[in-house]
Amino acid sequence: MKSRNGSLHQKLEAQQQRFSAQEKRLEIGRPSSPLKRWTSTLTQTEMDTYWDPCATRVNFATRQMGNVTKPSQIISKDGDKMVLRTESTFKTTEISFKLGEEFNETTVDDRNCKSVIKMNGDKMVHIQKWDDKETNFVREIKDGKLVMTLTYGDVISVRRYEKA
Repeated sequence: MKSRNGSLHQKLEAQQQRFSAQEKRLEIGRPSSPLKRWTSTLTQTEMDTYWDPCATRVNFATRQMGNVTKPSQIISKDGDKMVLRTESTFKTTEISFKLGEEFNETTVDDRNCKSVIKMNGDKMVHIQKWDDKETNFVREIKDGKLVMTLTYGDVISVRRYEKA
């Protein structure tokens, strides 16, 4: 019995060390830390192509608004949770989550998803699953800018953000 508890304890310690390493990548002041306010530079590619298969419930006019809006992303920490707030003149959303833990998310286009966000090196990987579909967003810092790559199947779109 002791060896089983010891093994479980070791697994829990290893998991805590992984989460601590993930949190260290998020320290404010690190050049690669995404914890900042970011404003879209509107140098996005293929957003309409991305929205077509991903969000079929979104009408043409709404997609066009989403394509031209310049959202801000505010990534912050609140205790042991991360907060990701997306603001635009069109709509504002906010999610609060623990890294690596699944949570329920209602998206800007009103999809109800099971989501998980984790750090993979210096990349913040956000996976959404709904109706047997899956999409992911990878946020990373490149040349002092936040680059968000959205992938749905073989469709890829990129949004770039500058520090606000």
